[in-house]
Amino acid sequence: MGTQLSSAKRGIATEEMRQVAKDEDLDIDFVVKNVANGSIIIPKNTARKQKIKAVGIGKGLKTKVNVNIGTSTLYQNLDEEISKAKVAMKYGADTMMDLSDGGDLDLIREKLLDAASSVTFGSVPIYQAYGHGVVKYKNPLNITEDDFLNAFEKHAKDGVDYTTIHSGITLELAKRIMSVKRHAGVVSKGGTITAAWMLKYNKENPYHEHFDYLCEMAKRYDVTFSLGDALRPGSILDSHDELQVSEMINVSRLAKTAYENNVQVMVEGPGHVPLNEVSANVRLAKSLIGEVPYYVLGPLVTDVASGYDHIASAIGAAISAAEGVDLLCYLTPAEHLGLPNENEVKEGLIAYRIAAHAGDLVKIRERAIRWDMEMTEARRTLDWEKQLSLSIDPEKAKEIHFRHSGQHAGNNVPCTMCGGACVYIMLPQQRKYTTPKEKTPIDII
Repeated sequence: MGTQLSSAKRGIATEEMRQVAKDEDLDIDFVVKNVANGSIIIPKNTARKQKIKAVGIGKGLKTKVNVNIGTSTLYQNLDEEISKAKVAMKYGADTMMDLSDGGDLDLIREKLLDAASSVTFGSVPIYQAYGHGVVKYKNPLNITEDDFLNAFEKHAKDGVDYTTIHSGITLELAKRIMSVKRHAGVVSKGGTITAAWMLKYNKENPYHEHFDYLCEMAKRYDVTFSLGDALRPGSILDSHDELQVSEMINVSRLAKTAYENNVQVMVEGPGHVPLNEVSANVRLAKSLIGEVPYYVLGPLVTDVASGYDHIASAIGAAISAAEGVDLLCYLTPAEHLGLPNENEVKEGLIAYRIAAHAGDLVKIRERAIRWDMEMTEARRTLDWEKQLSLSIDPEKAKEIHFRHSGQHAGNNVPCTMCGGACVYIMLPQQRKYTTPKEKTPIDII
């Protein structure tokens, strides 16, 4: 059985490619061509037991949003994580990742794969290796090279669609960590585990040294690589330092190797990036990795928004999406403070769906603008039923609209913001205005 990539290279349109073409309103030839050249990926493990809906990530497609859930070493409540997974699906997550590093990781992954039964699912195998070290050796740094590789194989066999692999951080880079002035140090858990292990044994990163083996295993199950940014900046003060850029160069080479081995691949990005460097980050990454899909966490454009990091990072995410980023990893209000609850998962996801759509209005405007056109028409005609249904969060929109309206709520009547001074009541001729099809509709105010 081949991979999506190997099929596309042979000109074969798989069922998943046809699904993506239909969902994105694109010609199937466009999808096949861009899967073949690596600029579109469709992560779907052939061993996945659940029948998921294939999602495309990459060039010419809508910007997708990932939701992270999972336990920590200090707090494990599987029921809560399952509830978060259901919330993420309800409010439109495109992909979901299990970042659990505490508790029975095999059981947690199994249950979350079931809970996320219809969406693409990712994981971080190094956390599995870490947990194995804690249980077996009572010290996570006592793990072996085989433990690194076995963790990846276990996740592949369990049906995970894509995995974050910290393969770009090398022994040489790990040795440079302490000599490079970094205000926040290394903030990636996977990167820290890998760097500490390399420095303890003076050995190369197993995920770098044995990358060809990982490719063989990934190809067997059509697992997509998400090449992690172990040295991403954890403060805007560290943005684009030599550690981050050096790792990005390594990752760009590995991405080419994966593609040559018919393994689907995307590349992960930062992190914390000041506003004036966000666009430059995407352009630098794309100049190195080519058209391979780019996946970013945020980025956060300030470090002082604790409790509101979903907003601070959605600002960076919107700019990134407009510049060509393909997948956005959400942050919640709980970032830097603790594990998120269900409502914070929702808040983070909604903020990022807004950011993704804002970016799409730039990069695939003709298709993305249709949603806004419908909303504009509904607002102009005071069609409240349609306005509320078109909202990115209809439940919240309804709650606010009916809060003070009472018996006055309904189509053709104003809301309580403007009341009788509503522009569409005072100048009703506007409600009969028809926007030329070739132009973007605007409110005539």
